[in-house]
Amino acid sequence: MSATNSGRDRNVRSALFDGIEEGGIRASSSYYSHDISEHESDTAIDGLEDRVNLLKRLSGDINEEVNAHNRMLDRMGSNMDASRGVLSGTMNKFKMVFETKSNRGMFILVASFVVVFLVLYYLTK
Repeated sequence: MSATNSGRDRNVRSALFDGIEEGGIRASSSYYSHDISEHESDTAIDGLEDRVNLLKRLSGDINEEVNAHNRMLDRMGSNMDASRGVLSGTMNKFKMVFETKSNRGMFILVASFVVVFLVLYYLTK
């Protein structure tokens, strides 16, 4: 972008000093410089308009990105709340299992079957 601006500055500078001769200014230079000033203003306005449009698009993109992230965070929060509910229910069930001695023996039996199953599964795979 700076290379374009420096090229534009050179064009504007050369256009400004194009009507000046070593001995003085040509007779039509006032009209010519007025045209250059209008052209310069139009070029500057076009450049500013392009920048404003670019900033508008960028701010719109940033807004969309922020909204997408907010929706994702809301979904994550809802999922965490649901997981917390399931986990607390599971912990309550584990507490009930460990409260009685007979249930403790059943739990050890089921846990050992699960472990043996997993070991056999990984060995055959």
